[in-house]
Amino acid sequence: MQCSKIGETFPYSYSFRALQIMITSIGTKEIEQILLDISSNIHSQISYLTDIDSQIGDGDHGYNIDRGFAQVRKDLSKFEGYDIGSLLALAGSSLISSMGGASGPLFGTAFRKAGNAARGKSLVNLSDIASMFEAAENGVIDIGGSKVGDKTMLDSLHPAALAAKSAADNGETDLVGAFQSIVLAAESGLEKTKSLVATKGRAQYVGERGQGFYDAGAATVCIILRSVLETLRHLDDE
Repeated sequence: MQCSKIGETFPYSYSFRALQIMITSIGTKEIEQILLDISSNIHSQISYLTDIDSQIGDGDHGYNIDRGFAQVRKDLSKFEGYDIGSLLALAGSSLISSMGGASGPLFGTAFRKAGNAARGKSLVNLSDIASMFEAAENGVIDIGGSKVGDKTMLDSLHPAALAAKSAADNGETDLVGAFQSIVLAAESGLEKTKSLVATKGRAQYVGERGQGFYDAGAATVCIILRSVLETLRHLDDE
């Protein structure tokens, strides 16, 4: 395992001390596992995403995003090497090639731009990950022409990117702790989409009747990020 860890002692209850392990960086193999776990978690949430999208969209988002990550899983078996940038670019291309509608280009671009920010790296820390978030967000903005408040995936992705940058700027190094903050920020953004009126995609035609419902893209971002957190916790336990 390529995880870089540092240890520090801290007091437990009673009279003994234990070693606390923090994951401070992850390598290509760990990110490959993260992608595989995202695929599994997306698959388990098809009904949830379909229900959300059925309220204000076409109702096919769950199956569409599941098809995309199933293709990612399939294509990962062909990946060789240690370049994290190439690995994420492969995932992005898999999403774009296998998904219909706007979701494929949007999510695919997010992964590809994150890969661009990690090009040539076989290990990334929180500072790198913050840059990857920023690149992913900018890619989504460029291709989708949306902004925060338009009731899109950006409403979860943007606060997640801000949380990642804040953690890195504050000198935090623990990836599990950072992703806890990132997930909370993304889920707070998702919650806000219930009060928003969509201005992009099919949902814009629903107008104010779409208020009270989550955006499916923002919900997908939350599932992805929570999956990353769960994988990091598992690696931390190991």
